[in-house]
Amino acid sequence: MRKEGQIQKLVLSAMFLAMAFVLPFLTTGNNPILASSFSPIHIPVFLCGFVCGWQYAVPVGLLAPLLRFLFVHMPPTLYQAISMMGELATYGLVCGLLFPHFKKKNLIAVYVSLIAAMLAGRVVWGLLRYTLAYAGMAKDPFTFQAFLAGGFINAVPAFILHLILVPAIVMALLRAGLIGRDK
Repeated sequence: MRKEGQIQKLVLSAMFLAMAFVLPFLTTGNNPILASSFSPIHIPVFLCGFVCGWQYAVPVGLLAPLLRFLFVHMPPTLYQAISMMGELATYGLVCGLLFPHFKKKNLIAVYVSLIAAMLAGRVVWGLLRYTLAYAGMAKDPFTFQAFLAGGFINAVPAFILHLILVPAIVMALLRAGLIGRDK
């Protein structure tokens, strides 16, 4: 990749990181219940994976929850921030790895990449939550029921939002010729 392309992806990654920091304020008012229901911080990380690739999306996924925890105490505990860091980094990794391997950059490629990333990210989130709870970082144990509730059942509104919004944005960027080709 040419140096201009690397600089462009670095600038875009910084924009996605800024969006991940600000979007929860604009959409959920930083309300923890609304934020966990709609997960607005996830959207810029998914987009970074599609637009910039995994090399840029993984650091964005790691930094977004950490910076929000440090500066605005959201998520409210380090335990939650660490598990979100793993989850979001996985989102960026999987989207950024899968999407470029599709010969046709179409809606099917977007959905396969997005759904695989969502599932892998939730599994990583659950494994980290369990490990950190077992290590004593959480006051309550992290059970399989808590994994299903927090990772899937309570996240249905976020899944729906992400499955509508992210593909719509990625397809618009593809149609505009802004992604899907090496620069």
